[in-house]
Amino acid sequence: MLRLLWTRSPSSFRRFGPSRLLSGAFSRKDRARTRTLFNRQGSEPTPTQHFDSYPRLLNFRSSQHSSSFRAPEAACFSMASGSDGQESLSPPKHTNRLRKERSPYLLQHAHNPVDWFPWGQEAFDKAKSEDKPIFLSVGYSTCHWCHVMERESFEDEEIGKILSDNFVCIKVDREERPDVDKVYMTFVQATSGGGGWPMSVWLTPSLRPFIGGTYFPPRDSSRRPGFKTILLRIMEQWQNNREALESSGERVVEALRKGTSISASPGESLPSGPDVANRCFQQLAHSYEEEYGGFRDAPKFPTPVNLLFLMSFWTVNRSSAEGAEALQMALHTLRMMALGGIHDHVAQGFHRYSTDSSWHVPHFEKMLYDQAQLAVAYITAYQVSGERLFADVALDVLQYVSRDLSHKSGGFYSAEDADSLPTPESAEKREGAFCVWTAGEVRDLLSETVEGATGGATQADIFMHHYGVKDQGNVEPEQDPHGELQGQNVLIVRYSVELTAARFGLSVDRLTEVLASARAKLAEVRRERPPPHLDSKMLASWNGLMLSGFARVGAVLGDKALLQRAEQAAQFLQEHLWDKEGQRILHSCYRGDDMEMEQTASPIAGFLDDYAFVVCGLLDLFEATQTVQWLKWAEDLQNTQDQLFWDAQGSGYFSSDPSDPTLLLSLKQDQDGAEPSANSVSAMNLQRLSHLTGKQEWMQRSEQLLTAFSDRLTKVPIALPDMVRGLMAHHYTLKQIIICGQPDAEDTASLMACVNSLFLPYKVLILADGNTEDYLYQKLPVLSSLVQQEGKATAYVCQDFACALPVTCPQELRRLLLE
Repeated sequence: MLRLLWTRSPSSFRRFGPSRLLSGAFSRKDRARTRTLFNRQGSEPTPTQHFDSYPRLLNFRSSQHSSSFRAPEAACFSMASGSDGQESLSPPKHTNRLRKERSPYLLQHAHNPVDWFPWGQEAFDKAKSEDKPIFLSVGYSTCHWCHVMERESFEDEEIGKILSDNFVCIKVDREERPDVDKVYMTFVQATSGGGGWPMSVWLTPSLRPFIGGTYFPPRDSSRRPGFKTILLRIMEQWQNNREALESSGERVVEALRKGTSISASPGESLPSGPDVANRCFQQLAHSYEEEYGGFRDAPKFPTPVNLLFLMSFWTVNRSSAEGAEALQMALHTLRMMALGGIHDHVAQGFHRYSTDSSWHVPHFEKMLYDQAQLAVAYITAYQVSGERLFADVALDVLQYVSRDLSHKSGGFYSAEDADSLPTPESAEKREGAFCVWTAGEVRDLLSETVEGATGGATQADIFMHHYGVKDQGNVEPEQDPHGELQGQNVLIVRYSVELTAARFGLSVDRLTEVLASARAKLAEVRRERPPPHLDSKMLASWNGLMLSGFARVGAVLGDKALLQRAEQAAQFLQEHLWDKEGQRILHSCYRGDDMEMEQTASPIAGFLDDYAFVVCGLLDLFEATQTVQWLKWAEDLQNTQDQLFWDAQGSGYFSSDPSDPTLLLSLKQDQDGAEPSANSVSAMNLQRLSHLTGKQEWMQRSEQLLTAFSDRLTKVPIALPDMVRGLMAHHYTLKQIIICGQPDAEDTASLMACVNSLFLPYKVLILADGNTEDYLYQKLPVLSSLVQQEGKATAYVCQDFACALPVTCPQELRRLLLE
């Protein structure tokens, strides 16, 4: 427990993003050509104030949409309402073709005075027939700066007319079309040194990019030209200097094609697992911020991939100083996050990231993929430490998702916005308005005197002390550049329950009751506030991650309700995101106005992420429930993934269909960021499937995949911590833990619970019920030779085709597994 007041502490952080890895992909001369458009005489920007440097004001990097200053947004306790809280009574003045789309983000732009097209052939044909450049704008529905650029530029009549008359304007939801986003974000990052959303890219009619950036203000300032000026200059250059623009773009794309290539060299062998893991640990330790945890000063991201790597590293280095340090880094970070303002203490769940070093003031957006990975990280921390705090936080996350991000069909919504209206009468949304409190509000809500408390303290006195509520607000001005949180408080645990209890003369149990009652009262008030926008889009990939979260937590805690929720999620995926006829995963589906599931006229085919994350979720669900149908479906999906995305020449998986003619680059994601790379997840999926089905080709394919990424793994393993775990699994070899027993028997359940109580990152768990006609017995003939001892449920631990002596006692099994 935290026993001291939180203070600020500086630290350093080094990133290893794609722009670093691609820094040598093309020459300075090529980069300079993309910048000369705005390097003109007179009052125009100097070469160091070029067009593509302006996005750096946001300093976005990789797939984590961060900023070097606080970029406003809000969290939610909205009961999955999806309402923006701002209904217009009058018909819209403008309507464009995006009104026919299902993406919440595209629908947000359906009434802009811009002739928007969705990504597709209609837009491409118009650009070619009219010989116009394409303006591609990419964002997502809970992106604050996307909202800002819409209000400032895309709702502006004059700018809308310039765009519509001179460009073919395409709007893309990055979550709906991650393939398009990845290609053009790679271009923006490589040419500008940064990236983020909204992403703004100008393309030729053949879809070649020639200039790009992120957010642009609408009008000129003393420091830089505005969006209108930029559009006028691009129009002028398109007319007068088109050949130079196109040739420069072609050179950059070709350089990117070479610079982003990932493949195994002839004769290349798998790098050493322990060596790569040690280097990854050292790089994380170098960037670790000791006081509050995390891996940079500010802004700070949860980065579950780092935390899971550190705990996996500890399992094979338990007796070393490095192992102890790795575990301390992971657990300390998870504790500090749980106590911080990034954790929603009233309505559960976690916000996107912290804008400061102490996890206090968050970017209030809530993303499904964060909840999924953090649930797994916290339940893993519980397994390795036994601290109930971590299990409670994992349950807290799942409670939030079940309540606010769940559809009745079993699917999970994508996100909740950061911005919302402070009151129903307000005209303008504010960052965090749904989540923050004034001291006066807290005093009014919690005015009751607490019996037995020192000095007649009220519930408000105790609550404000424990959660750092101040009369003047507890948000520092540097964390609130737009003044949206002035006088407001972001709840953050300032003292342990023991210290707060002692301060007010209460027992710990009584204090816990007082705080729980206070949080419940605040939650009721929040339910009456205008809720943030809900992105009700449902993605196969993120639902796969969340499936893992419910399955893993349910298995560890032996919670049948959580496992039932996990099975409901798997059934949702089969019913709504599985094309039975084509035997393909679909990427997305949508909630209609009547709360029923809807699909677009031309459903989006699944990407690599969809297959890899769903396969992982199904494997977690199989091991948690031992329901064979989920293993069978995982096997089928892996076969399809191999057919669609495997690179037969260079090994590894492409992120999207390499035969798609509209995509300029066939990319393989080489960074575990806000989400793990699908190649990282696949490296482990293949090994698990090989051990569960006996198919050795999948073990070989996993090795080939890891070999293709050997250069990244060797040089910058910190960029791929989840893939390092897959490499470690190859080195240490997965254990097959086989429980022979009747599924409903108490002794079988005791052995299964023993296995699930431990964090064993390199294992598969199989229940052998003696039915030799069963699917598992057909796949793994060795199961027929493993039988119960003396009529009792019996555990066999096998590795490298050899099994230890069978055990029937959970304590003996625990000792065997920890050897």
